[in-house]
Amino acid sequence: MDPVSLQLGTRNLWSWLVRLLSKDPEWLDAKMKSFLPNVDQGSRHEASDPEQRVIEQLSTLQAQGQATWESFIHCVCMELEVPLDLEVPLLSTWGCEDGFSSQLAASEESCPESQLHHSLKRPHQSCGSSPHRKQCRKQQLDLAKKYLQLLRTSAQQHYDSRLSGSGQPLAFHQTYVPPILQGSWTTAPLDTQEGATTGDPEAQDGTDVSIWDLFNTRANKAPRLTVLLGKAGMGKTTLVHRLRQKWAEGQLDGFQALFLFEFRQLNLVTSFLTLPQLLFDVYLSPESDSDAIFQYLEENADQVLLIFDGLDEAVHHYPSRETRGPDDPGPALSLFSGLCRGVLLPGCWVMATSRPGKLPACLPTEAAMVHMWGFDGPRVEEYASRFFSAGPSREEALAELRTSGRLQSLCAVPALCQVACLCLYRLLPGKASGQSATFLPTMTQLYMQMVLTLTPCKCLPATTLLGLGELALRGLETGKVIFYEKDIPQSTMAFGAAHSLLTSFCVHTGSGHQQTGYAFTHLSLQEFFAALHLMASPKVDKDTLARHITLNSRWVLRTKTRPGLSDCLRTFLAGLASCACRPFLSQLAWHDEAWVGTKQATVMQVLKKLATRKLTGPKVIELCHCVDETQETELASLTAQSLPYHLSFHNFPLTCADLATLTSILEHREAPIHLDFEGCPLEPHCPEALIGCGQVENLSFKSRKCGDAFAEALSRSLPTMGRLQVLGLTGSKITARGISHLVKALPLCPQLEEVSFQDNQLKDQVVLSIVEVLPHLPRLQKLDLSGNNISVSTLLCLAKVAVTCSTIRTLQVREEDLIFLLSPPTKTAAELQRAPDLQEGDSQRKEAQRRSLTLRLQKCQLRVSDAKALIAMLQEGPLLEEVDLSGNQLEDEGCRLMAEAASQLHIARKLDLSDNGLSVAGVHCVLSALSMYGHLAELHISLLHKTVVLMFSQELEEQGTPQKRTMFLDSLMPQMPSELPLSSRRIRLTHCGFQAKHLQQLCKALEESCHPGHLSPFHLDFSHNALGDEGAALLVQLLPGLGTLQSVNLSGNDFSLDGVFSLAQCFSTLQWVFHLDISFENQHVLLEGDNGDRNKWAGGSLPEFPAGPEFSALGQRCVPRRFCLTECLLQPLSLTRLCTTLEECPGPLEVQLSCEVLSDQSLETLLHCIPRLPQLSLLQLSQTGLSPRSPFLLANIFSLCPRVQKLDLRSLHHVTLHFRSSQEQEDVCCGLTGCSLSQEHVESLCQLLSKCEGLSQLDLSANLLGDSGLKCLLEWLPQVPISGSLDLSHNSISQESALYLVETLPSCPRVREALVNLGSEQSFWIHFSKEEEDGKTLRLSECSFSLQQVPRLATILSQSLQLTELTLTQCCLDQEQLTVLLRLVRRPTGQLSLRVEEPWVGKASVISLLEICAQASGNVIEISISRTQQQQFCIRLEFPRQEENPEAVALRLAHCDLETHHSLLVRWLMETCARLKQLSLSQVNLYDDEDASSLLLQSLLPSLSELKKFRLTSSCVSPEGLIHLASGLGQCHHLEELDLSNNTFCQEGTKALMGALEGKCRLKRLDLSHLKLGGSTLALLTQGLSHMILLQSLRLSGNSITAVDCYYLSEALRAVTTLEELDLNHNQIGDAGAQSIATILPGLPGLRKIDLSRNSIGPAGGAHLAESLILCGCLEELMLGYNTLGDPMALGLAQGLPQHLRVLHLPSSHLGPEGALSLGQALDGCPRVEEISLAENSLAKGVLHFCKGFPLLRHMDLVFCKIDNQTAKSLATGFTLCPALEVILLSWNFLGDEAAAELAGVLPRMGQLKRVGLERNQITARGAWLLAKGLAWGSGIQVISLWGNPIPHDTAQHLQSQEPRLDFTFFDHQPQAPRGT
Repeated sequence: MDPVSLQLGTRNLWSWLVRLLSKDPEWLDAKMKSFLPNVDQGSRHEASDPEQRVIEQLSTLQAQGQATWESFIHCVCMELEVPLDLEVPLLSTWGCEDGFSSQLAASEESCPESQLHHSLKRPHQSCGSSPHRKQCRKQQLDLAKKYLQLLRTSAQQHYDSRLSGSGQPLAFHQTYVPPILQGSWTTAPLDTQEGATTGDPEAQDGTDVSIWDLFNTRANKAPRLTVLLGKAGMGKTTLVHRLRQKWAEGQLDGFQALFLFEFRQLNLVTSFLTLPQLLFDVYLSPESDSDAIFQYLEENADQVLLIFDGLDEAVHHYPSRETRGPDDPGPALSLFSGLCRGVLLPGCWVMATSRPGKLPACLPTEAAMVHMWGFDGPRVEEYASRFFSAGPSREEALAELRTSGRLQSLCAVPALCQVACLCLYRLLPGKASGQSATFLPTMTQLYMQMVLTLTPCKCLPATTLLGLGELALRGLETGKVIFYEKDIPQSTMAFGAAHSLLTSFCVHTGSGHQQTGYAFTHLSLQEFFAALHLMASPKVDKDTLARHITLNSRWVLRTKTRPGLSDCLRTFLAGLASCACRPFLSQLAWHDEAWVGTKQATVMQVLKKLATRKLTGPKVIELCHCVDETQETELASLTAQSLPYHLSFHNFPLTCADLATLTSILEHREAPIHLDFEGCPLEPHCPEALIGCGQVENLSFKSRKCGDAFAEALSRSLPTMGRLQVLGLTGSKITARGISHLVKALPLCPQLEEVSFQDNQLKDQVVLSIVEVLPHLPRLQKLDLSGNNISVSTLLCLAKVAVTCSTIRTLQVREEDLIFLLSPPTKTAAELQRAPDLQEGDSQRKEAQRRSLTLRLQKCQLRVSDAKALIAMLQEGPLLEEVDLSGNQLEDEGCRLMAEAASQLHIARKLDLSDNGLSVAGVHCVLSALSMYGHLAELHISLLHKTVVLMFSQELEEQGTPQKRTMFLDSLMPQMPSELPLSSRRIRLTHCGFQAKHLQQLCKALEESCHPGHLSPFHLDFSHNALGDEGAALLVQLLPGLGTLQSVNLSGNDFSLDGVFSLAQCFSTLQWVFHLDISFENQHVLLEGDNGDRNKWAGGSLPEFPAGPEFSALGQRCVPRRFCLTECLLQPLSLTRLCTTLEECPGPLEVQLSCEVLSDQSLETLLHCIPRLPQLSLLQLSQTGLSPRSPFLLANIFSLCPRVQKLDLRSLHHVTLHFRSSQEQEDVCCGLTGCSLSQEHVESLCQLLSKCEGLSQLDLSANLLGDSGLKCLLEWLPQVPISGSLDLSHNSISQESALYLVETLPSCPRVREALVNLGSEQSFWIHFSKEEEDGKTLRLSECSFSLQQVPRLATILSQSLQLTELTLTQCCLDQEQLTVLLRLVRRPTGQLSLRVEEPWVGKASVISLLEICAQASGNVIEISISRTQQQQFCIRLEFPRQEENPEAVALRLAHCDLETHHSLLVRWLMETCARLKQLSLSQVNLYDDEDASSLLLQSLLPSLSELKKFRLTSSCVSPEGLIHLASGLGQCHHLEELDLSNNTFCQEGTKALMGALEGKCRLKRLDLSHLKLGGSTLALLTQGLSHMILLQSLRLSGNSITAVDCYYLSEALRAVTTLEELDLNHNQIGDAGAQSIATILPGLPGLRKIDLSRNSIGPAGGAHLAESLILCGCLEELMLGYNTLGDPMALGLAQGLPQHLRVLHLPSSHLGPEGALSLGQALDGCPRVEEISLAENSLAKGVLHFCKGFPLLRHMDLVFCKIDNQTAKSLATGFTLCPALEVILLSWNFLGDEAAAELAGVLPRMGQLKRVGLERNQITARGAWLLAKGLAWGSGIQVISLWGNPIPHDTAQHLQSQEPRLDFTFFDHQPQAPRGT
């Protein structure tokens, strides 16, 4: 029998037969009785294993002889359902005489564990089977055996032919060392003849898995699909060919057939194939009957192995139509997919090799991934030993490898190891020891040396090498790795084949289609030659070269099925850019080294650009390889410094060579770095590459691929990494063996600060061994052991370690979490170098006293016994910061033990016993334990929520000697929101189901806990229990025994009104109760002390910030007691009972009630009860529906109770009554808004209000009065004693009412002013005075008078002599109507001022407006025109009109050079304006009518003999017009005030105007601001000023006056001794000009105001001014801001401030603390000061300190003064001494919450304050909340601006919704008060 048949029969036939008969034991038993009737079967075969029983029975049959055995085999084949492939060998082997003896021994030794997987069965037949059919089966089996033998023979011939004729040494082909393989499963080792390392059954990470383990056909769990992943050069192709060769030699006996395909060849098959065609046409064709052979392969698929090499090189995309069967054709990749999915050849074994990265989507997820990692150190030496085994250079080669670490690192890649050995083989004979390795420093130079060794004559075949390079590059660019003869020149082919650079093989593309193909020996060799071509070929330019230097990502992307072929091209290009390669390239290119250097510089430039970019992890590794190849120190340093601090590598494989290269680059880095490897398949020994890497500060590994071998390698690296502070090894499969290595290494790393072993499934003893290392890590701050398996006993051991180890601060355990937090002691370097035993002896006791421990053992299944052990353990331990035992099983007894032990354990902050099964009975036990300690801050027990928490204050009780406690900031557990200030305690017993019967015992326990040592008040919370009314009554009796409380919360206890009235008695029985808030429907009940908020916020509540001591200033006022009852049905009887209960309450008292509807009877009852409450200060009815009769009931309150100060009824739903004390005498206010009052209600209301004495304000807005109601009200108005204002806005009033108001206004006594707006505002205000005044003012807006109503209005105005001023704003009064109105208004005497504000005024010319004046019926004494902005025209008339002598008019007209129309107009104006005293023109344009207006003024002005004031401001006048105007002004000799400011005149015109000043000796006020003055113009001005001896005010702001100009100006002013105001701001007078001004100031005794702001005055000028200013005794306003005056001026000015000073403005004056402090002391107590501005000065500690205050100060500006919290305290105190203060500006300072608290404390005492500016400070939400609380007391404040403070937007919106006066917007939104107030 041939060897194949022998193997089949010997090894498999016996096991097949055993497994077949095991399926039918009854049949076998029957046959045993038939063949052996005399043998007792039951006694002989009692084996428990069925297969063992079958083996024993078969052995018995075989022992009977050949005839019996042959007959038995025939029965098996004929009677049982035996597969064809089994029946034939059974009959041929054991069914005949010659086969029995030869196979008997082998059958007995065959393995009984082989698996049987067959799909073809034949039906059960009798012994009469057809001999012809059996003969066909035998022929089929013979064909299969022949084909299988052909497969083996073909493989053997292939590998024999590769050895013959090679130009390389024999060891080049024969040397093989298995690389490192890493899988994710374990298999039993398979004994083979290969001497490789076999797999370890205990290795859970698959380290060192033997390749034979992948095909263990005896292991049930072995995967059928394996993907072998490895980078280029790792030996994937070598390995699969090794498998095929060993199979051909008879190993891998579990496989009958092995097919090896290479995708690089399959890519050449363009047609679709079926699987049989792939096997028999492309791979190996059988001699005949391929169908029978394929059928045999299908039947024995479990013994067929198909290997696909180079899956990453597959080019055909996976088709949308899947292959469904063996006859369904498809591309090669489709057939591969069918094999993987089990569609084709089901049950077969499939293996594929690929580079890691982009795998095709056809791979199923269950495929086993095996990583090939190349060689480690021992394997490198083994390979070299075998390579050089036949020669004398073995020891020399090993010595070279051992001395060169860099060469050994390169040899970690098997392909490079082979090249290195080949180079050493050629180099060693001619080199001294240790010199050969110096020629092989990089991968590029390794290949370069290999090429050099090919030419011993040292004459490079440049043409041939470049030809190979061009071929290689063309292949890479086109994705081609197989070439044909037509692609390669003959000489190049010969050279490549002779030196084993090219290999040849037969390429099958189909049946009968084959040809010879050529390929480079390895893909990396092809890339090297391609790089040579790019660097040395003159055909390649710089741009083309640069394009090939790119970094490819290696992320696992399953969407791309094929990566690029260029793995090392960029690396070779970088290596060839090294200076060491320049001579080689120069010789190869036939160019000088300068030409080569240019190309090398191109590569270096690209690499430098890449080094500075932000790259992903894979690209960083690629870049490091490139940079390392260049051997350029400067580039390596640039790359290292450009790497980010946190460098992450995620989900791509990393080899030892990768990390070695990264480490090499990091050696050039100075800053530390954080390396994070997550999900990366790592070579087991790669951590060894980090040895000596001192730059790594944080090292983290997270991968299931990391196992014990990885940990062992890491342990060798850690002690050498001197800067390593954080180490993480998480999510791995490390076991006790790996941890043992790390535990030994950790003490050698004393600098470690954080270590993490999360999610490693470590056991108890392993965890304990890790914890034992803690004392040896002096700087460790955190140890994370989460995600491991520990027991309760181990947990207690860990707690013991936490107690005894002096550096542990926190132990956190919660389910899977297990974390140690440590606080290493502060030691010097000398102390750290001392021996541990000496250190322990010196500092152990001190450290134990200083430290505090936080212990959290949550959800750890602790019981009572564990609690006892824990208490005993903790009693011997350090101070405890926190103990958290929540989520355990302590129950009542355990909770009691812990609560009682808390005082002995000295817990500083919190004891948490939540979720421990505490019952109601256990609550009393916990309360009883409170008496044992006095530093409890809070106790919270909620049985419903399973909460039991004890919070302690930070101050420990005195215990002999004082102890210093080290506070540890715990980041794992935030503080509870309910935590209170440490000075108060809170006891919360919520959701516990307590009833009234429990109160006695609870209060007794609480009373015992409140011993005399506990004097501080505490908070008590009984909310959400079941106390009921009985409990409320009982609590009133029990609460006095509990001492002083701050609050009692009784919400959610099912109280009725009886319970409410019982609780109301607390006002009289408990002195500490100031507030009782009850929401009846929601069952919210809260009793509070005097720190409660005064007003509840409507619509929500503000954040709960603790009211600390900084808010104590609010308590300085007399805090009222407040009773609040809301959402309750209030009946008369209930109200009477409530008021009776409140009679005993001390005052002042505030009562707030709210119900859905309050009947009139209930309201009357309440109002009649009010007089019985003399202590009542406020009564509110909010959100309460009232009847239409309620306004009259409430209006009668002024008669019932004279103490009522203010009544405010809004919309019949909100009522507020303010009461005054008997000593106060203030005005009374009444507001009835939105009450639907109409005409029929006016008379009754007025009768009630007429009895109110001192009524100041009456608000009837938003009612339904209408015109008739208003008329009725005006008739009754004289009987209502109003002294302030009447608001009738929003009452549907029309123009008719406005006219009626004009008619009746004179008859209304004490009416001062009326304002009516009938537009969208709908405002109607009438203001009164306490005494009758002569003149009245009426302002009408948007009244839209028609032309027919104008005569009526004129008639009314003619008759209303007391109306002296009328303003008509947007009343649709055009020019014609205005002319008619002025013509018709005629009065016997008096004056009338008419102001019109209409859009047409801005468009009308000056002449047209003067024409209107000419039509007036009275004498025009004032004209004011403002066109552009105000659009206002104002005229004042005087009656009766006095006619001027016509002859005088004619005489003046004779001198006018005007047109006829203008002459007539001048005549009219001369008549009507003969007594004109003031002419004001603002924002007018005298260009409009070609200077006609200026000519008219020139003619008119001389005739105005009584003109005193002339103003022309912000207007446009032509040069000619200015000359006309100057001519007219020159003849106005009686002018007293001249204002020409803010104009832009030409120089000639300005000069003419200055000339007109000559002779103006009566002038008192002159304003020439912003005119261009200088030279001759200023000379004319100074000349005119010298004659103005009556001048009182001179304003020259922004006139570009210099120091020289100021000198002449000062000289001119020496004669003007009457000057009261001097304004020279925004000029450039400097120090010299200031000195000139200072010299004349003593000569101005009446000076009241001086403004020299923004004049570039320095300290010298300021000093001169200070000396003179203290001599100005009448000075009231001093403005010197925005000059660099400095402290000397302030110190000088402080020597004698003017006594009458009202305004002091010194912003941005460079004042320091010293000057500001002295100035503040001088200002303190000035009785007349109203404004102070010191903004933009560095005041710091020198801010104003007031002792006496300012009685009249209204405005304080301290913006941008560097004021901090400490300074703000004294400043806020000073504000209280300024009772008139209205505005405080403190923006852009350093104010925080402390300053906000100080301001909030003084706000209630500042009654006049309107605005506070706090923009751009450091106030947080807490400070804003404190300010809001202060606003509740100070109701007069309109706005507090907080824009730009660090307050979250949501919080700001919430605060503003509760308190609208807090403004967080950028723009200032100040609430406006009603006009006229």
